[in-house]
Amino acid sequence: MALTLTSLSDLARLPFDTLIDARSPAEYAEDHLPGAVSLPVLDDAERARVGTIYKQVSAFTARKVGAALVARNVARHLEGPLAGKDGAWRPLVYCWRGGQRSGSFATILSQVGWRTETLSGGYKAWRTLVVGRLQDAPVGTRVVVLDGNTGSAKTEILNMLPARGIQVIDLEGLANHRGSLFGHKSGGQPSQKRFESRLAMALDALDPSRPVVVEAESSKIGAIALPKQLWAAMRNAPRVRIVAPRAARAAYLARTYGDVTEDRARLEGIIDLMRPMQPRERIEAWLTLARTGAFEELAATLMEHHYDPRYERHRARAAGEAAADVLAESLSPAALDGLADRVAAAVARL
Repeated sequence: MALTLTSLSDLARLPFDTLIDARSPAEYAEDHLPGAVSLPVLDDAERARVGTIYKQVSAFTARKVGAALVARNVARHLEGPLAGKDGAWRPLVYCWRGGQRSGSFATILSQVGWRTETLSGGYKAWRTLVVGRLQDAPVGTRVVVLDGNTGSAKTEILNMLPARGIQVIDLEGLANHRGSLFGHKSGGQPSQKRFESRLAMALDALDPSRPVVVEAESSKIGAIALPKQLWAAMRNAPRVRIVAPRAARAAYLARTYGDVTEDRARLEGIIDLMRPMQPRERIEAWLTLARTGAFEELAATLMEHHYDPRYERHRARAAGEAAADVLAESLSPAALDGLADRVAAAVARL
């Protein structure tokens, strides 16, 4: 039996124990339904081989070769990750369009005796719901932007707000990037599709009667583009701005960007990327600070000459309401709880 999704939230209500993605590993890596496990019936090379046979020989030959490969791969799954499943286990299987790959897998699982179902339309149907949620539907709740110049501890404060009753979406967390030239994080960024699936689920889970706080961003976070509907809502949103002295922000950056400062070659490489935007003498001065370990001074001058001016230009283009400023003399670990309290109070007053 094929089950149909009519909304993103339907997935949590479907009766299954394990959601199985039968597509190739590369397809799964690009994006997959939340919670799905990868049990491919064709690996990447096998999928390419069957496709080539389909185009160059015949559909019949491709199906015959594909069936043999599918049978061998499903056998390995039955002897491996599925070996411990009892008779009450209920799998839900999907592939690209809910066709031959998931259908073949589901048929074998059903013959074993498990109550097995497939997803109508497969991943393509899920992707249609994701795109509809991000591109066609309004955000659905009032957006508040948490603003502040570089080093204002915005991301850390954002993630302290849910404990204070404020709903948030951590866009940089979803994109696995800190939103600047120094923003690369371990593991790299997800694909655009994977980010969009994560974001669509986050939006779908919001209480529309309460505002949602997001961090101020440009239209791209690293290589990830924000959907136009959300970007427009952010540009027109009221802002709560953390205002902190440059020295406090420099100390915060030196403390929290340890992964960058510990890798001197990476740090110098990022500074080199700024050559088209900064005078040669300034770049050389920054490189000297990096090589001598003067990271707070480096952070301060980077903000003075690069990041703060860029933030001010970006902020001037925003069409939203005037910011409610929250002053922070210190961004030390001991000061952040009080700052988060004041930010939450400012959000509540909007």
